[in-house]
Amino acid sequence: MTVGRNTGQVREVPAPKGPGHQAAGGQTRPVVRDLRGRPERTPPELVFDAGDVVVVSGLPGSGKTTLMRRAVTDRRIDSQDTRLAWQRRLPGIPYALYRPLTRTAHFARTWWALRSGDSLVVHDCGTQAWVRHWLGRGARRRGRALRLVVLDVPAGTALEGQAIRGRWVSKYAFARHRGAARRLIAQVEAGRLPTGCASAVLLDRESATVLRRIGFSE
Repeated sequence: MTVGRNTGQVREVPAPKGPGHQAAGGQTRPVVRDLRGRPERTPPELVFDAGDVVVVSGLPGSGKTTLMRRAVTDRRIDSQDTRLAWQRRLPGIPYALYRPLTRTAHFARTWWALRSGDSLVVHDCGTQAWVRHWLGRGARRRGRALRLVVLDVPAGTALEGQAIRGRWVSKYAFARHRGAARRLIAQVEAGRLPTGCASAVLLDRESATVLRRIGFSE
């Protein structure tokens, strides 16, 4: 990953080859950039290769949807948009009763978007690691890469975010999300990314607010 000259952009590039830069099996190591606690070094733009799949992950209430709506101008698949669409179609019905429908619709939209080959940014609920592996395989089959953008915020901050949006995750579900988020962040810090994933960016709330665009090269 490198910063584009005079553009304020961060561009993803392959990890250097040669001694000391090869992972087990001769595979090129993924690129990991940690911008937590470094808002002054966070660029206004993250620019990825055209056709890549970017997954935005983090705790419920961490700010994934806010970041995507503010910064993503290309095609995005956000489970919150799917939920709101079903909410309009089923007014007055508790969300718990049609949650399976929204999840099915979200995965169906993602599947069709993958088939299109377009550049894509996907909202990741965090607890389902198989989804990231599925997206990574899908990207690799079409000759592209999976990219992770991980929001690392304290549990209290995420709970405040849930309160602001007026929709809470149950204590049991939130505990599962916390465990999954800890495992994902530890894996990213160690450079152990999902199959097909070429890079990851770690953000906290402060560095995320600096971003103005998550996009793709022409």
